[in-house]
Amino acid sequence: MTHEHFGHREHLELAWEAVRRYGMPGAADHVCEHLKQLTAYERKPQKYHHTMSRAWVVLVAHHAGAGSFEDCIADYPELLDKRLLARHYRSTTLAAARAGWVEPDLLPLPDFRVSK
Repeated sequence: MTHEHFGHREHLELAWEAVRRYGMPGAADHVCEHLKQLTAYERKPQKYHHTMSRAWVVLVAHHAGAGSFEDCIADYPELLDKRLLARHYRSTTLAAARAGWVEPDLLPLPDFRVSK
């Protein structure tokens, strides 16, 4: 699957699968590594955003309970809103946080210990 066909919903499902398999913070590490490899393979490494990738895994992990990915989305449709991170980060903070982890500057993320 190319990066062009790997949209927001696919990112969420990848995060959900990783959370189910590895727990936190292992899921964040696996997802970030996968996305770095995917963007490098597509020769678009500039598309990888470390803070956004980790933050989405934390949000998915917070909502991932029993059931399927579809159940999770049905119970928490706000995850489908790409603007959800704007509750946690100013746009200027996210713009400057591409290469490394940056803590939210508006609203804290759910309490998961995410390695930097």
